[in-house]
Amino acid sequence: MQVAIVKYNAGNIRSVINALNRLGVEPLLTDKPEELQTADRVLFPGQGEATTAMAYLKERNLDTVIKKLQQPVLGICIGQQLLCRHSEEGDTDCIGVFDTDVKRFQPQQHEEKIPAMGWQEIKTTGRAANPLLKNLGEHPYVYFLHSYYVPLSPWTIAEGDYILPYSAALCHKNFYATQFHPEKSGEVGEKILQNFLEL
Repeated sequence: MQVAIVKYNAGNIRSVINALNRLGVEPLLTDKPEELQTADRVLFPGQGEATTAMAYLKERNLDTVIKKLQQPVLGICIGQQLLCRHSEEGDTDCIGVFDTDVKRFQPQQHEEKIPAMGWQEIKTTGRAANPLLKNLGEHPYVYFLHSYYVPLSPWTIAEGDYILPYSAALCHKNFYATQFHPEKSGEVGEKILQNFLEL
């Protein structure tokens, strides 16, 4: 199986590569459209800032390439946000797979710090868990680090709750996304990545 990781100006890619290595996968880090299009799976991870990330993608036409991918695609952290329509971060138009906007957390109380950082339980939505989130146990905890969030929407498959309920994970057709970092989420995160590879 060929697993490609989208190469762009975002941080935290190495930890995703290491997590895949632990699952026996040697991924290809690439910004070449043909390599993304022919891969069996595509991961779109990262930490960074929406405006500069989208500028890099648009310069290489990767925003259009990503939106047209037919194989399973997994966005992680800013990857989830960039798959949405628009982000309040830098008033940035994004890729638009998920027809919803990314908002900035607005603290309501002094103890509500931004960015939201640390371990948090997620709750799957709907009567049956999405295949990405199967067999995670009763109270799955995962690791978050983010200042922006995706509101609850028809594409929400898991909820987080910090200041307000929001989308911890999304799914639309062959596109999956998590606001949290599965590569930093221990056994639960490893199971999610394994589920993705087995889709």
